[in-house]
Amino acid sequence: MAAISQAAYRRASSVICRLHSTYVRKMRYLNELKEDDSFCRQAQTSGTFYLFHNLSPFLQKAGMKYLVPQLSAAEMKRILEKFEETGQWIENSVLIGCSDEHVPHFALDLGWDDSSSVCAQSLLQWHNSHQYCSKTGQPTQKNVAGSKRVCLASGITYYPQMSPVVISLVSDGSRCLLARQPSFPQGMFTALSGFCDLGENVEETVRREVAEEVGLEVKSLRYSASQHWPFPSSCLMFGCHVLVGAQQAEISMNTRELEEARWFGLEEIVEGLKRDHRSSKQDNGSFLPWFPPKQAIAHQLICEWVKQQTSQLA
Repeated sequence: MAAISQAAYRRASSVICRLHSTYVRKMRYLNELKEDDSFCRQAQTSGTFYLFHNLSPFLQKAGMKYLVPQLSAAEMKRILEKFEETGQWIENSVLIGCSDEHVPHFALDLGWDDSSSVCAQSLLQWHNSHQYCSKTGQPTQKNVAGSKRVCLASGITYYPQMSPVVISLVSDGSRCLLARQPSFPQGMFTALSGFCDLGENVEETVRREVAEEVGLEVKSLRYSASQHWPFPSSCLMFGCHVLVGAQQAEISMNTRELEEARWFGLEEIVEGLKRDHRSSKQDNGSFLPWFPPKQAIAHQLICEWVKQQTSQLA
């Protein structure tokens, strides 16, 4: 018995050690970077950097794709020195410019879904909009890691925040409801979404948003998954499936927020998932419906609905 217990203990200890050498160790290392300025300065001499310019990723062309380059400390120093000397970027990097309203689609088209670069984008936006203390009006100073800002006059510490957002795929049992805003690319439809109000929980926000935007009353809802979304500011999106009564499914669209909202059947959804913005335009200039790409949580919700409908028909 002693030998068996000892062997089990060794196996358990081995598992714990492996965990501590991977995820736990990484999380504690990142936490130390954020909290210890001297430790962070030391890490900068051997770290890897993402390059941004004017709050946008400085992209590198690789064949038919654009990537967010990861640079060593030595490479970063060389590029910055060259830029200070000549005022021009070097290598084959190019900056892709676009308006704020098109940034999400631009990022998805490029496959820019790396969590580190998305985190960097959000952090840069937060620093850009929180340079002054809301109580004293005095400038705030960031720490070395950029994980917080401090007002020296009041002693207040500011940390990056995320805004909670719900995104809801509404169904009446056999159809799903998708909508578009005027700022969307031509032909693109997606699930309903909106920010949580103060004092609301996710369920209350879902019911309110569905009522406000399309005039329907939620019968039941089910949480699916969440996704961080850095546009236009740092958001945490809660994806939900929503069921409304089939007998009370007449849409009353809020034209202040939406340009179009309508029901889609299973066949039309399946066909729409095969398209993107490049293949949706027809010869007469009109656009067939297409949906957000796979990196977006709306795409996941739509695919889950298709899978559910297909299993019910099987």
